[in-house]
Amino acid sequence: MSRALFICFEAEESALVVGCANALGIPFDTLVLTGSGGCGENSLIAGLESVPPADGLAEALVSHVSGYTKIGLVSSMRSKDLAGRLAALLDAAMLTDVISVESADTFHLPMVAGSIVTTATVGGDKLVFTFRPSNFPKDVSASAGQTEQISLAPSARTQRTKAAARSGGRPDLSQAKIVVTGGRPLKDAATFESVLGGLADKLGAAVGATRAAVDSGIAANELQVGQTGKIVAPDLYIAAGVSGSTQHMAGIKDSKIIVAINTDADAPIFESADFGLVQDLFTALPEIQAAAKGT
Repeated sequence: MSRALFICFEAEESALVVGCANALGIPFDTLVLTGSGGCGENSLIAGLESVPPADGLAEALVSHVSGYTKIGLVSSMRSKDLAGRLAALLDAAMLTDVISVESADTFHLPMVAGSIVTTATVGGDKLVFTFRPSNFPKDVSASAGQTEQISLAPSARTQRTKAAARSGGRPDLSQAKIVVTGGRPLKDAATFESVLGGLADKLGAAVGATRAAVDSGIAANELQVGQTGKIVAPDLYIAAGVSGSTQHMAGIKDSKIIVAINTDADAPIFESADFGLVQDLFTALPEIQAAAKGT
């Protein structure tokens, strides 16, 4: 009998899997690596203090996931790292960034930086896939029927030598209703935080960054938005100093309203923006923040 398992790195991700699970139309369980909670008929709780490197984690998970025909994860860089290793160990097919489900064996996913959508029909007994939660309904009320503690003992050749905690208290990029993203013109990490972070905190928004900003050391890797970062679909997306590369636009195209702020009137992002402001972001963002104080 077909049955799905959704692997959640944190318990909060369990609310994001329900829409995709319902679209599959088969019974499903969740496996929560850190924290507690989950949803589906059964919730397997690993109780890890932190998520270990993908090579050891994949090997530790095999015995717990081998009985499932579909294994899903919320799309992210770390989930794709884990999914690829799991698929190899299980000799399973793999798909990334699924955006809709036609049936338990037929899926739709973007290609060529989101410029086309392809239909993939998967044969075989097993499939490991990642999916974009913004394309599926979110259900925060879902709960697990039964909870079971499981033991995982990852042993990896890869070792984590350092972990750095970033600023907390802001919404997660993949779930935020408002996202404020900055590019390389923000110059350095301190400027990025003071100019972009100040507006984001006033609006209750998540903070994002372009790949150029991340590569330049201006912003943390986990803030990267785009094809090779996080896919977002907020109600409002504010892009400040963002040119609008194809890769970046692939990650924001499902946003309901896109506001672009750039000194270059010919920047590609203006072609996709609902509202555009040709102005220096160092002038525009403080003015927007000041205006927001009166709301």
